[in-house]
Amino acid sequence: MQRVYTLLFLVVFLHTSFSQTIPKSVLANEKMVSQQIWVDSIYNQFSFEEKVGQLFMVAAYSNKDEVHNKSIDKLVEEYKIGGLIFFQGGPVRQAKLTNRYQAKADVPLFIGIDAEWGLSMRLDSTYRYPWNMTLGAVQDMKLIEKAGNQMAKQSKRMGIHFNFAPVVDINTNPKNPIIGNRSFGETKENVTTRAIALMKGLQDEGVYATAKHFPGHGDTSTDSHHTLPVVNFDRNRLDEVELFPYKELIKNGLASVMVAHLNVPSLEPRANYPTSISYPVVTDILKNELQFEGLIFTDALNMKGASNFKKPGDIDLEAFLAGNDVLLFAENVPVAIKKFKEAFDKGILTEERLMYSVKKILSFKYKANLNNYQPIVLDNLYQDLNAAEFDALNYKLYENAITVLKNQDKLIPVSTIEKEKIAYIKLGNDASDTFLANLRNYASISEITNKNLDSVLVALQDYTKVIIGYHKQDGAWRNHNLNFKEMLWINQIAKQNDVILTCFTKPYSLTNLKNFEDIETIVLAYQNNDIAQTITPQIIFGAMGAKGKLPVSIDDEFKVNEGIETLEIKRLGFSIPENVGMNSKILTKIDSIANYAVSKRITPGIQVVVARKGKVIYQKSFGNHTYESNEKVKNTDLYDIASLTKIVATLPNLMQEFDKGHLTLETKLRTMLPVAKHSNKANATVLDMLTHQARFQPWIPFYKATLDSLNRPSTLFYRSVYSPEFPIHVAEKLYLRKDYNDTIVKTILESELLPKKQYKYSDFSFILFKEYLEYHNKKSLEDLALANFYEPLGANSIMYNPLQKVHSSRVIPTEMDTYFRHQLVQGYVHDMAAAMQGGISGHAGLFANALDVAKVMQMYLQKGVYGGRTFFSEETFTTFNTCYFCEDGNRRGVGFDKPQLGTEGPTCGCVSLTSFGHTGFTGTMTWADPEKEIVYVFLSNRTYPDSNAVNKLSKENIRENIQRIIYEAIIE
Repeated sequence: MQRVYTLLFLVVFLHTSFSQTIPKSVLANEKMVSQQIWVDSIYNQFSFEEKVGQLFMVAAYSNKDEVHNKSIDKLVEEYKIGGLIFFQGGPVRQAKLTNRYQAKADVPLFIGIDAEWGLSMRLDSTYRYPWNMTLGAVQDMKLIEKAGNQMAKQSKRMGIHFNFAPVVDINTNPKNPIIGNRSFGETKENVTTRAIALMKGLQDEGVYATAKHFPGHGDTSTDSHHTLPVVNFDRNRLDEVELFPYKELIKNGLASVMVAHLNVPSLEPRANYPTSISYPVVTDILKNELQFEGLIFTDALNMKGASNFKKPGDIDLEAFLAGNDVLLFAENVPVAIKKFKEAFDKGILTEERLMYSVKKILSFKYKANLNNYQPIVLDNLYQDLNAAEFDALNYKLYENAITVLKNQDKLIPVSTIEKEKIAYIKLGNDASDTFLANLRNYASISEITNKNLDSVLVALQDYTKVIIGYHKQDGAWRNHNLNFKEMLWINQIAKQNDVILTCFTKPYSLTNLKNFEDIETIVLAYQNNDIAQTITPQIIFGAMGAKGKLPVSIDDEFKVNEGIETLEIKRLGFSIPENVGMNSKILTKIDSIANYAVSKRITPGIQVVVARKGKVIYQKSFGNHTYESNEKVKNTDLYDIASLTKIVATLPNLMQEFDKGHLTLETKLRTMLPVAKHSNKANATVLDMLTHQARFQPWIPFYKATLDSLNRPSTLFYRSVYSPEFPIHVAEKLYLRKDYNDTIVKTILESELLPKKQYKYSDFSFILFKEYLEYHNKKSLEDLALANFYEPLGANSIMYNPLQKVHSSRVIPTEMDTYFRHQLVQGYVHDMAAAMQGGISGHAGLFANALDVAKVMQMYLQKGVYGGRTFFSEETFTTFNTCYFCEDGNRRGVGFDKPQLGTEGPTCGCVSLTSFGHTGFTGTMTWADPEKEIVYVFLSNRTYPDSNAVNKLSKENIRENIQRIIYEAIIE
């Protein structure tokens, strides 16, 4: 006893006096001494029954009744069990029970859980990572290690000390009924490297990893939960393959091993004798040959592979005598303790053997800081277990896992979207909505829902490509195999069409397809969840390249480690804020601002998109179409984007003209537009017009000249029905005479110039540029913008006159016009001059959703490149994104708006000087910042119902405040 006190004093003295200066080796020795003191002091106080109690880890549930809970209480209080393995339930319930049981334990309990793909393997409302088979496709081991880190953090938050992972079984049998997706793959090298990464990730964060199922459950055709599987390999094969991962993990510091219930004749000569209770397997091989000194767990002793062999109590004793330290899922602890006592009294069980395992268990408890046990803090438990950083990693894991197995004729990435007509067909019995919605983020996709194959084949004749999505419910043990009908459909469709087969299923689901010859492209997404369904379209359309490699072979068609790397062609992708150096929690403040704007009737509805580093990381809609409507704004709805038209339609076409050498910044209006040759605007240059200092009047209310004495549209100019003489569709049942556009242009050209050259915002330049573009190209601006930009960008929602193309339910009303058209303006441009030009003008007229505006802005941010295409040169973009007259107090770039000079301007004041964008009268804004790689789009209909009302959107800086939040959210 005196020695204990002396050592304890030494430990305290060293820690308090010299811990900052003594060598690490001495500090390590100090910890070992302290650990030994604690272990010995606890062990020496134990009765025989208490020692034996430490060997048991009993099954506990947080979804059962109080009868179950009290049964655990009794095992903890009366039988002094050493630990619990939790199964089904919920995190808060389990945390409360853990605190309850720990409070009743004389020595803190070990808590373990099967969390092979995260806590959600057992607990609801917790995080799920990809299956091991999915991780087997990932080539970056750092990502898998980080997954282990995060799993450990979540486990520690739940007071869990052992994650019974990783599974290191090598799945060389495709028909294995219990391992399958729980394995990293079919080769020992791939399994081992990934298992080491996951193990390091877990243990570096202080949670013990457990390699299982020793000596190897990968090549079995039965499930040890129900029977005793046979492994008929000789010892050489087992050494070469099944035991290989254990050898490597042990070298790398593996904490524990779980021994399976298997029949392996080459290791255990007794017939049908489970490996879990085999001394030759547990002691001779694992402990002696492999020199494993960590904790050894049995697999669950209630499994039929063990329980069919011996009764409760007997099986526990046999397992312990074989060399196991911890007896998992013991079915009858009181009986087992009695059996242990009988064996001890007969000399079958020795004090030395008992002390070896009990002290090892106590040592591991000390290393887990159970000598300083603290209860689980329940506050914010759910939030901590579902942090945004976990989603961020999950995105990266799937980005690196999804595998392209075949890509004949390089069907993906789909690059020339404007030349494609793409159909989508869903197979399988699970959800596909996220996949289809994300496909439609890139192109117009038609879903074919015919139930009859012949009808489907007829319907597909007009399509250039067919994407088949095979969706099966995301479950590790579920059957994902294609049935006969599904195989028939795939084969018949592939004979007739270019097909991209995308499987949100296990790799083995393809084994019975057999005929791959007619299928041009096969993408394996492994699992059917929202993340996989979000990322796969990005690979198909080139927002990112495929990186995954096949973890198992698929018959003789595709071999392990095969996988085609596809191109990334600079399209907007989708991720979450943390993956682009932003804080999602801060970004949620956007919700508050938007909801405030809606609740205060500043605007009926809003769309917001934020992208960074080429990834959309925030896309939400708020409010309703109007104050009276219950129709919620959706991300796909279209807003009148007003003056954003200037930089979304007119300016990019001018930049192409500039890039081709058709004009320069010094080109004069008279050479661009013959009708202007003799006007007072003849010498206005492109530069002056685009920087709003060409001395043009800011605005003329053209519509007023067409009203009668009652301020109604005059019959001199309008008709209620279309005719060749009155073809210009201004609004519902309102058609303007065909020559009035000439009157608008003539009025502009004859208007007085302002007295001096200075910045004065005017729509006239862009109205005239529209005339130039159409005159020069012999095409309408609508056709030019569509062909040159929107179609190749996949910006299918950007359009003039949307009611000609989409249903009115998708178009947000803009105002109740009481001064000109005297009707609800919905689907017709709000701007009066643009309306009088048939809805197509250079300064206004476009409708769009926020995402498609973001595509145009991303193209600008990438200096003219998008989707593998160069729209104009980097030099051209730089020329137009320059503030030539900032020193003169004119902040404008060439067509673009730029950040404020001093306090006046359109932004939050927190953007870089290289940033650019525009705002619109209807309550719109888009802005891009090259330095921070940010794209921001805000769309609203603040003009509803009265465009002449106070502009509270501007007055309360709603758009600018949201922009400020975006910049506050940047963390790197």
